[in-house]
Amino acid sequence: MPDPADGLLSSYAFALPQELIAQRPVEPRHGARLLALEAPSAADPAAAAARHLSVWDLQEELEPGDLLVVNDTRVLRARLAARRASGGAVELLLVEPRGDGLWLCLARPAKRLRPDEVLEVVAPGEPPLPVRIEGTDLESGGRFVRFPPGCADAAAIEPLLERYGSMPLPPYIEPGEGMDDSRYQTRYAARPGAVAAPTAGLHLSDELLEALRARGVQRATVTLHVGLGTFRPLEGEDLRGLTLHSEWVEVSGELVQAVASCRARGGRVIAVGTTCVRSLEGVAALNGGRLLPHTGPVNLVIQPGFHFAVVQGLLTNFHLPRSSLLLLVSALVGRRRLLNLYAEAIERNYRFFSYGDAMWIPPEAVLETARPGGKGSPVA
Repeated sequence: MPDPADGLLSSYAFALPQELIAQRPVEPRHGARLLALEAPSAADPAAAAARHLSVWDLQEELEPGDLLVVNDTRVLRARLAARRASGGAVELLLVEPRGDGLWLCLARPAKRLRPDEVLEVVAPGEPPLPVRIEGTDLESGGRFVRFPPGCADAAAIEPLLERYGSMPLPPYIEPGEGMDDSRYQTRYAARPGAVAAPTAGLHLSDELLEALRARGVQRATVTLHVGLGTFRPLEGEDLRGLTLHSEWVEVSGELVQAVASCRARGGRVIAVGTTCVRSLEGVAALNGGRLLPHTGPVNLVIQPGFHFAVVQGLLTNFHLPRSSLLLLVSALVGRRRLLNLYAEAIERNYRFFSYGDAMWIPPEAVLETARPGGKGSPVA
């Protein structure tokens, strides 16, 4: 029986001690702790049955023939310091290209920024770069900012951002000396465009990736450029009509073939991070549960009651309360069970959020009603 509380935003709240919000990543990458879920108990479906491992142990959890799907997006140095003609400081965060050098940016402070105002982007050792405010985006409260005409997309503007920008670390991470920008990129980051990292992938070191390859675990890539909407707290108590900001995704023919080959050999499709889940399931939802090549936007809400078409297991981080990511993971394992697991993680001092520890949800730990091919699944 569905739990009516699953459809209420307040049901996804939990208290997290401030000291458990990770401020620095663990070294080496694969040294982070790993909460590995056990199969759900028929006697107590909400029981928090789990083992306590390290990410390095993932090589023993995956099996030869499994397919690991990773997101190859690369985070842009999208945070810019600027100043007004009056001398006032402004911070810009690039979010989305809108063509011909026009970008949607979040600005702080934004209230006094008006159309046609010219700002100067500044950085040590670089000449001031003039940019113009073109208008306001009512949905986000951001500003449309005109950059030089060649800055049409992420790949084109990236050289400018390398000179003027800084890494857009989440606001709950306090800046510090000696921060290594490379630790906010996955080891396979290749395609520029994200303003936040697909954080589950930050745990995969070169050594672990090689160990998985040697074990016979295959790897395939999807591209989803992570935006701010991924981490923004939800609003509105009733989740039944929830909609999320659409996201640009590329699922290649090679990825579709890799998934088909994995299924044919009896392997398991394992997503690294919620961005991979949204990519695979979002594209499958457009095609009646079938994964087909796709380049373009997807807009899919995954919450309890969702039947997965592609993803069988998940490596993920510990997420913000009242977030769409918490809903997604709840769809795989059940909300009450997930919150009980979070309570155990808090009791055992697991580290939370982007630089934190990880959770491993193997296929046998997924709710039977949510599994691909399971009861109620679109591909049953």
